[in-house]
Amino acid sequence: MSTDRLCLMIGAGYVARATAPLLAERGISCVGTTRSNADEVRASGIEPLLWAAGDGLTDPMRTVLGDATHLLVSAAPEPHGDPVLKSLGPDIAALMPRLQWAGYLSTTGVYGDRDGDWVAEDSPVIPRQPRSVLRLAAERAWQDALPQVSLFRLAGIYGPGRSALDQLRAGRARRIVKPGHVFSRIHVDDTASALALAIDRTASAGLFNLADDEPAANADVVAFAADLLGIAPPPEEDFETADMSAMLRGFYAESRRVWNFRAKRELGWTPRFPNYRGGLSALL
Repeated sequence: MSTDRLCLMIGAGYVARATAPLLAERGISCVGTTRSNADEVRASGIEPLLWAAGDGLTDPMRTVLGDATHLLVSAAPEPHGDPVLKSLGPDIAALMPRLQWAGYLSTTGVYGDRDGDWVAEDSPVIPRQPRSVLRLAAERAWQDALPQVSLFRLAGIYGPGRSALDQLRAGRARRIVKPGHVFSRIHVDDTASALALAIDRTASAGLFNLADDEPAANADVVAFAADLLGIAPPPEEDFETADMSAMLRGFYAESRRVWNFRAKRELGWTPRFPNYRGGLSALL
């Protein structure tokens, strides 16, 4: 593998695997960390590196860090802090002398509940869900470790294998109705294209919300997906009386709409799927 331009993807997951082909078009090779699914990672064009946070600074990881010109981090934070920085040490910059660009994938959950109002990158962060609190702490830890890091706050990601279509086919879709509840989402391919554009504009470090143009109620998304499949949608369930897990109830506890203007203005990004209808229709 050429190391002239090399992106280390810490967490070769759903978004990383969608991004790798776009980086290959730009002459950037990719190495991605994984715990087990090496074949799936390799099939997406990423050279797998068997490494998990907690392994520490192994010789293979030290070598890749030294060669990497780009860094994309999507590993989830843990209660004790960001696992990557805990494992590699906060002075990660010293291990990456060739680094030109770094990105950290976070969540729009850090904005907390806004009762359906819009949020932008300069909106106050008031996370309430435990996972969002951890993400905000991880954002700040990465900014301390790599001041040039770009932060990408992602809305709810959907795409191949992860959409209302798949939930309906598996019999897991629910149409829970909570008046006024909306949230933003983004197709995984649009996430990947924004990341690739950010890498093209290495100097455009900053904070970017990544979401489509049309926040919507989840019940509407499920109903549209059912119509595409030509099946009856699941029955409506009232939020107040529906039996839900704590995680699902936490999702419905927050309602917000996410502006994406900064990514459009500074990265030249335009989502291919500006709303769920186009995204789901393409998936079908």
